[in-house]
Amino acid sequence: MTPLLPENHPDDRPRTTRLAPSPTGDLHLGNVRSLLLGWAIARARDWRIVLRHEDLDQERSDEGGCEAIESSLSWLGITWDGPALRQSDDLEPYRTAMIRLAEQRRIFASDLSRREIREAAGAPHEKGPVVFPASLRPKDPSAFLFNDQEGNYRLVVEPGAERVRDELQGDREFDPSAEVGDMIVWTRNGRPSYQLAVVVDDDRQDVTDVVRGDDLFSSAARQQRLRRDLGMKGSPRWWHLPMVYDQEGRRLSKRDGDAGILALRDAGVSAERVIGLIAAWAGLIPERCELPASAVPGLTDGSAMRRLVDRESLTPCRFTKEDDRWLRNM
Repeated sequence: MTPLLPENHPDDRPRTTRLAPSPTGDLHLGNVRSLLLGWAIARARDWRIVLRHEDLDQERSDEGGCEAIESSLSWLGITWDGPALRQSDDLEPYRTAMIRLAEQRRIFASDLSRREIREAAGAPHEKGPVVFPASLRPKDPSAFLFNDQEGNYRLVVEPGAERVRDELQGDREFDPSAEVGDMIVWTRNGRPSYQLAVVVDDDRQDVTDVVRGDDLFSSAARQQRLRRDLGMKGSPRWWHLPMVYDQEGRRLSKRDGDAGILALRDAGVSAERVIGLIAAWAGLIPERCELPASAVPGLTDGSAMRRLVDRESLTPCRFTKEDDRWLRNM
């Protein structure tokens, strides 16, 4: 097996990756491409694969969503090792992490609204992400204690570039302080934010390699910072894959119901047809054809993955009407 990039990572533990979908709706073809390729990369290299249901968002998580995801993955032929972890089953690891951060005065309570933050920053009418500036950190020392588990808490994020080494896309630098400022790590719902939860779980599940969409590339820098604040050693290897877009150039999302796996399955589309379309998108096969998931690991060598990234940096992958007709054998 050809390595994707020279491996000089100091981590010599047995390799583990994770499938980490959120049960907030039906998996769409973009989700499935990232999950399939991450699974195939791992299976080709004999890594362990864990399944994690990131179900902490109570408002958006669907009842029965975890079971639906497992059913869809099994139908596609995407497997995992051992029982799945549901984040909502046990919040104690996240509380322990918050106490550790509080002991180092790395978190503080803040219930400022987005509007109040924008106004304090002098940009009340700007759109886009809200950057929480250091000037809004509280002066009261008691705010740096983790007392109210149903309040918002933010992480102290110092300025400076953070380098992320990606196995597929090379080195990139991000400055979390400039992008988001002091980011939320605990919510008023009494639950950890995505950033805290994923860092804690990657550590406790011994994840060494994270394969996911490159919409989360900048999150890798935030997670590396948070890992250091928590005293965790090193960082997972990052593998960020390009996203999939619709015919109009919008990123596929769960609002695109017709591109959902359950909807396609109910319409009589075969799993092999879904896998074959994704393999063709990724350039693993020359044209669309029915293909079982078991055939994909043998196609994911280093040159194939590099070609995918290089090609889609110029021409993003799009789910076209022709793709949809082929899926439905029309």
